[in-house]
Amino acid sequence: QVHLVESGGGLVQTGGSLRLSCTTSERTFSSTAMGWFRQAPGKERELVSAIRWAAGSSYYADSVKGRFDITRDNAENMVYLQMNSLKSEDTAVYHCAAITLVNWSDYEYDYWGQGTQVTVSS
Repeated sequence: QVHLVESGGGLVQTGGSLRLSCTTSERTFSSTAMGWFRQAPGKERELVSAIRWAAGSSYYADSVKGRFDITRDNAENMVYLQMNSLKSEDTAVYHCAAITLVNWSDYEYDYWGQGTQVTVSS
């Protein structure tokens, strides 16, 4: 059984930084990538960033390009999301997920974490 556990969320001021971590209980070999999603009240779920386990190629939503950085540690089964220059619109619950990719806009969820709250105050 795979468990995804997110940590690192919290309250930060505009312009600040947070680093989210996602711990997996075992390597999701059947999943091609790990993604960070976010959902704010009244908004649709958004794929913020994702990274392939093998090749390490990554994806960023336009809204976070240049501010967020996704990395992975294959040996430790960890995925990180470094978030810099945070804005109020980044406020959401952030979930990590193991996904099977067709491409960055076509994927299926394999496993899903409970999420961590990120609140950016102005």
